[in-house]
Amino acid sequence: MVSGNNPAMAGHAAGHVVGRTSRAVALIGPMGGGKSTLFDALLEASGGPARRIEARARSTTTETRIGHCRFLGDRFTLLDCPGSIEFLHDSEAALAIADLAVLVCDPVPARAVTLAPLLHAIADAKLPFLLFVNRIDTLEGSVRETLAALGAMMPAPLALRQVPLREGGAVAGYVDLVRGRAYRYRRGTASEVVATPEAVRAREAEARTALIEALADHDDALLEKLLEDIPPTEDEIYRDLHKDLAEGRLIQVLLGAAEAGGGVRRLWKALRHDAPEPARRAARLGLGEAGGPVAQIFRTAQAGHAGRLAYARIWRGMLREGMSLGLAGGESQRLAGLLHPAGTEWVKTSEAELGEVVALARLDGVRAGAVLSEAGAVHLDFPTPPAPVYALAIAPRERRDDVKLSAALHRLIEDDPALSLHQSAESAETVLCGQGEMHLNAALERLGRTGGIAVATAPPATAYRETIRRAVTRAARLKRQTGGHGQFADVTLTVAPRARGEGFQFIDRIVGGAVPRAFIPAIGEAAEEAARKGPFGHPVVDLSVALIDGGFHSVDSSDMAFRTATRMAMAEALAEADPVLLEPVEHVAVDIPNAFTARAQRILSGRRGQILGYAERPGWPGWDRVEALVPAAELHDLIIELRSQTLGLGTYRHRFDHLAETRADVRRAEARADIRRGAA
Repeated sequence: MVSGNNPAMAGHAAGHVVGRTSRAVALIGPMGGGKSTLFDALLEASGGPARRIEARARSTTTETRIGHCRFLGDRFTLLDCPGSIEFLHDSEAALAIADLAVLVCDPVPARAVTLAPLLHAIADAKLPFLLFVNRIDTLEGSVRETLAALGAMMPAPLALRQVPLREGGAVAGYVDLVRGRAYRYRRGTASEVVATPEAVRAREAEARTALIEALADHDDALLEKLLEDIPPTEDEIYRDLHKDLAEGRLIQVLLGAAEAGGGVRRLWKALRHDAPEPARRAARLGLGEAGGPVAQIFRTAQAGHAGRLAYARIWRGMLREGMSLGLAGGESQRLAGLLHPAGTEWVKTSEAELGEVVALARLDGVRAGAVLSEAGAVHLDFPTPPAPVYALAIAPRERRDDVKLSAALHRLIEDDPALSLHQSAESAETVLCGQGEMHLNAALERLGRTGGIAVATAPPATAYRETIRRAVTRAARLKRQTGGHGQFADVTLTVAPRARGEGFQFIDRIVGGAVPRAFIPAIGEAAEEAARKGPFGHPVVDLSVALIDGGFHSVDSSDMAFRTATRMAMAEALAEADPVLLEPVEHVAVDIPNAFTARAQRILSGRRGQILGYAERPGWPGWDRVEALVPAAELHDLIIELRSQTLGLGTYRHRFDHLAETRADVRRAEARADIRRGAA
């Protein structure tokens, strides 16, 4: 689950540095924005080894990476969250235990809209954050255009901290608006202090005034200085920046080029100054300083020879190896193994303190969101997993792996709350559900890596139904003599359609004892059983079966004989009652940026959808919600097309609405699908 974090079980932590408690910073951003590159650059700039992963691997990473480091004596845990919206729940889990978020984006104005889901996740976590505009060296337009596009998405005004310096048309450095110094980027090392070019001084003065005016909106003393034309000190500006960030009144904007290391140390200094202490976040969670230790699990993962690990943030007190803590509503857990991060590796330790992120070994049945405390008395909120939007039917390629697959899937679901699993009683398929194609592919890759199981996948079967259009009366007689007691039963049934949604009904209309009362329950049960598979091979719904006549033999009649005769009559009646195939139709609500509303409507219409209308998505300015009725058979890969046409942002929810008759071509397609599944 957590890449680059294979525990080194034989090592030992070198002890804790005396000083400020360790702070946790979550790096989040849309896929392709360079967030993981920034993670590597921050670790390298803090004195760690240069261990950057390949660009392709970074852009498709599906697992939160954890790194621990020190910068100028302060301790930090960095959380590099996956960029794809399919792994948004991982980002939400990291935000739940972080002190500060760094929202990383590229400088392309058209991509500003991709930040919306992440901004909502930050808001839900009630977390302060700053904005890092990465790849500033690739900027083609102006910073003003980029900030205008970003500002339209933000919950508070932007406070630009730097003005870019250009050389040969490309951004090559910046002017720090607080310190008034100019810096030129140098690849792999600290930026070089240079003289501020004359051509930039007017823009610097303008931007610095805008920054101070924004701060003065919340500081009367600073406002007075501004009115009296008295320059504020650097300390005053830093103080207000820190305070406004913590209270969410301003969003600091820093510029950089992480691939070359540009602006990374400036970001480190901002984190060192502005990232809140963990005690502040704990207080926001309702935890006072008094009381025993409290730690919250935010991720669990299979970690090779180390077994299953639970990653936790310590919100209060200290954890010590061997101590026992309780889970809310669960049993007490003994901390048998305690691991501490060192760079991107994990080593054994005997204790850990407030603010640290640790890995706990051999905890039974613990899932993300669980809280460890004395007597299990503490409960903390944790993000709820999103509803699934993509599913695959899975089966082991080798039959001998059946039992092994079941256990491995259970572990997979335990470690990833955004996955779910169900067994289809009708098709006997095991169906794995998640947030998209990439999400399920990553899960199946983990299944193969940790469980050694190869699986075959296919789209899940659609839950078709059948019904009839006209009433038919059919009789069936069973008469067999094989020596001794024979079998005899005679039934006459009238099978008739009912209104949609009324279900199955059995009616006893026997008069005069044509069929003894003792046999009638067996006839009703057999009729209902026969309706479970109609002429097209699917359950038949919304019909009534009336027993209107019959006959019996005093010796040879039995429940079994009447059941057999009933099934014979039902098979003939259903085939001749003008049967029709029904398909489930879902109510679908698609959420997209309003620039893609027309595109989403075309996608739904192309999938036989009936558009019901659209309106602004509640609480999401600039987004729409399109509602439609769409056949369930058309939903399997809807999320793939939707995201490919909406910058990866589109999503939807669905619920069953009704059953509707299908067209002939849909029935033929279903028959072909049955043949393919049978061949597989």
